[in-house]
Amino acid sequence: MEPTEYFILTLFIALGIFSIVAAILNLDWYFQTSGAMTFVKWLGRKGARIFYALLGLGLITCGVTGLLFWN
Repeated sequence: MEPTEYFILTLFIALGIFSIVAAILNLDWYFQTSGAMTFVKWLGRKGARIFYALLGLGLITCGVTGLLFWN
C-alpha cells in the first residue's frame, strides 16, 4: 500500500473520531456550520447529533477495514 493510501485511511479514522466527539459534546460551532445546519433543519439538533455520530462510526469502520484488509 502506498503512503498516500495510509494517509487517507488514517484521515478517515481521525475525522470519524472528530465527528463522534463533536456529536457527544454537542459543539455549537460544529453544528452551526452551513453543512451541519442542513441536517439540523431536517432532523433537529438531536437527530443531527445521532447522524454525525453514525457518520463517524462509518468513517472509522472504513478506515480500519482499509488498513486491515487492503493489500
